[in-house]
Amino acid sequence: QLQASGGGLVQAGGSLRLSCATSGRSFSSYSMGWFRQVVGKEREFVATISWRGGVTAYTDSVKGRFTISRDNPKNTVYLQMDSLKPDDTAVYYCAADNTQGVYYVPQSQGDFDYWGQGTQVTVSS
Repeated sequence: QLQASGGGLVQAGGSLRLSCATSGRSFSSYSMGWFRQVVGKEREFVATISWRGGVTAYTDSVKGRFTISRDNPKNTVYLQMDSLKPDDTAVYYCAADNTQGVYYVPQSQGDFDYWGQGTQVTVSS
């Protein structure tokens, strides 16, 4: 129901745009988020967006470099990643939280109800 894509190999300083396409149900009223995980480490929060798109939140290490957005008519959420660093290398996952709230921006893994498969992002130095 959540399909992440857009990962790949990029040099440091480059950009990638991840997409998360939703299907099977309408996620337009869900808050959506992106997480990432490196092998051997816990999955960490990256960014989240409220269901109307008016409120966003980011982990400190990506603020000013990453932008989360959504296109509800297209049932798609995006993560624009600019000025990429080798430390951004990870498998990126999108997730959906069905808790209602116009200003709700969950940031904990346990808040999210649906998860997509990951997409690998590798940033070379």
